[in-house]
Amino acid sequence: MQITKPTKAEVMRELKDYIFITLGLISYALGWAAFLIPYQITTGGTTGIGAIIYYATGFPIQWSYFIINAVLMTFAIKILGPKFSIKTTFAIFGLTFFLWFFQLMVNGPDGVPPQLLGEGQDFMACLIGAVMCGAGLGVVFNCNGSTGGTDIIAAIIHKYKDVTLGRMIMACDVVIISSCYFIFQDWRRVIFGFVTLFVIGFVLDYIVNSARQSVQFFIFSKEYEKIADRITKETHRGVTVLDGIGWYSKRNVKVLVVLAYKRQSVEIFRMVKDIDPNAFISQSSVIGVYGEGFDKLKGK
Repeated sequence: MQITKPTKAEVMRELKDYIFITLGLISYALGWAAFLIPYQITTGGTTGIGAIIYYATGFPIQWSYFIINAVLMTFAIKILGPKFSIKTTFAIFGLTFFLWFFQLMVNGPDGVPPQLLGEGQDFMACLIGAVMCGAGLGVVFNCNGSTGGTDIIAAIIHKYKDVTLGRMIMACDVVIISSCYFIFQDWRRVIFGFVTLFVIGFVLDYIVNSARQSVQFFIFSKEYEKIADRITKETHRGVTVLDGIGWYSKRNVKVLVVLAYKRQSVEIFRMVKDIDPNAFISQSSVIGVYGEGFDKLKGK
């Protein structure tokens, strides 16, 4: 089997993804180290589990996070594919490092994390930390990565079902947040946890723009066969080929019509650009796409 050498554009694209994943991890880890941990706020995911263990026993949050994800990754590689798994493994190691590093930078000489916003500012710390975590997760997901944990479970379901990532993660994490009551015996901590989870989910959905919205493409290209084959194979979206006539040139042309989810737009643009940089593409938003691969046909 011949191994295809990646093009320079593909290498640069992957490098850009890893750079942005790293920036997302920095935002996520800093949100935890500077705002959530000092105010003893938890949220969902394996980081939330690690935080609960840390609050209860003092065991470092980064090591709980790493151990749980090491177990989960053994089950995820086959389902999510090598690219996702490689980036997720990178993110897990990176976040473990950044959680350790930023706690080391923020914590005082006695190892106690200071409350940077002052005492009694739990809610403000909750909001700032959640926005930073949500933005970090959004950037990571946008680059086809994951920070692991319930993100892995959400990504698996998101791969086959059109369910927003933020809502899926929220559904997985309710039990984790509720369990912090047994540590603090304080419902305020549970409420702060749910507020954090809601803000993270909202920001995450906003960043990755993964709402249930579909788009329609008209693609004009001499390489229409290669483009159609690649879109069908890699995005699992149907492609319709129409016959047309360019009225200016009076030549016959082939027009590809593609309906896809909005989150797949960037991927489709990349495919077309890789095959034919001179292709002409029209993208428009559509309301209501029903049939195989989309929503079920509705009617009374």
